[in-house]
Amino acid sequence: MKAYVAGVGMTKFEKPESRDWQYWDMVREAGGSALADAGITYGEVEQVPVGYCFQPSTAGQRAAYELGLTGVPVYNVNNNCATGATALMLARQLVEGGAADCVLALGFEKMKRGALGSGADGGDFSTSPVARHYGIMAARHGFEMTPPTAQIFGDAAREHMERYGTTEAQLAAVAAKNHRHSADNPYAQFQDVYDVAGILAARTVHRPLTKLQCSPTSDGAAAAVVVSERFAERRGLTGLVEIVAQAMTTDTGESFASGSCIDVVGQPMSRAAARQVYDRAGLGIEDVDVVELHDCFSVNELLTYEALGMCAVGESGKLVESGATTYGGRWVVNPSGGLISKGHPLGATGLAQTAELVWQLRGAAGDRQVPGARVGLAHNIGLGGAAVVTLFRRAG
Repeated sequence: MKAYVAGVGMTKFEKPESRDWQYWDMVREAGGSALADAGITYGEVEQVPVGYCFQPSTAGQRAAYELGLTGVPVYNVNNNCATGATALMLARQLVEGGAADCVLALGFEKMKRGALGSGADGGDFSTSPVARHYGIMAARHGFEMTPPTAQIFGDAAREHMERYGTTEAQLAAVAAKNHRHSADNPYAQFQDVYDVAGILAARTVHRPLTKLQCSPTSDGAAAAVVVSERFAERRGLTGLVEIVAQAMTTDTGESFASGSCIDVVGQPMSRAAARQVYDRAGLGIEDVDVVELHDCFSVNELLTYEALGMCAVGESGKLVESGATTYGGRWVVNPSGGLISKGHPLGATGLAQTAELVWQLRGAAGDRQVPGARVGLAHNIGLGGAAVVTLFRRAG
């Protein structure tokens, strides 16, 4: 059975503590928008997966109750930065498997200011679920008193530079592109435009990554209504976007065997998920028009180009420098501004990517519209680890 996204919604992503709201307020806004966009009521929703990382158990219920008290199952989902896409995946599986005809996927986060710690809970490394990942980093590069997530991705960037000749300017070009894209996104946390020189001149967080190459902590929520074909026909729904194929992968021995931070931060997971999606869809990256990918740090966008097959391994710096991943190029990558500029409330990120791609494939993205977009790809990854790749296609 096919699964379609019938409605999407999100809040503006904002700096933590900049607005007087609670996570359930965010979900009421994003979820209500998604239901209205689909043209349905909460009473028609049969199941609700809710993604978040920083709230206690059953926070999903507290949030969903703002939309209605109908007694439907609510599932609380936590998969680090891949949480939002994981909630979407559960919604798709419920619909494709015939367990439900209408599912609402929700994702939210209310975060603290400052850098993340050793995991979503900010706990110490000895008990962190990602201790093995950081152990690989420390064995090769040592451990410095800089934010640990910036450190592990910064070390991956240095390895890429040493191995393939990638330059700091090419890394900065990713951030400059995404900041430029966000200027046209009213949902983005930041809408300031910077050039490569400005990116490089910003404060260094962990060499070679500057502040403007790192995603911020953010507050926000996003939502998607996923329905079956029969539900859509019965309700006469329009503006449907098909979930053509989707895959989640987790770490294998390849993530750790090389001792490389490039592998530890998830490039092998992303590559495997993309291959599964292409095989299931009968489509390839050459068929994709627009991409929303997980640029938590500028280097991860480059690593993901390679994992998705957009270029050969080691050629991603040249790809972004060529203009192939912006308007007028082969693909438009992160028209929303990406995590770097749109913001990164962990539980909402994957669903915000979905919202952007649905708007793009409907031709409803306003000034950031990718001309003629019909096929979109989302990539959402979390350390610890999970990589989710989703291929969307405009229905009809």
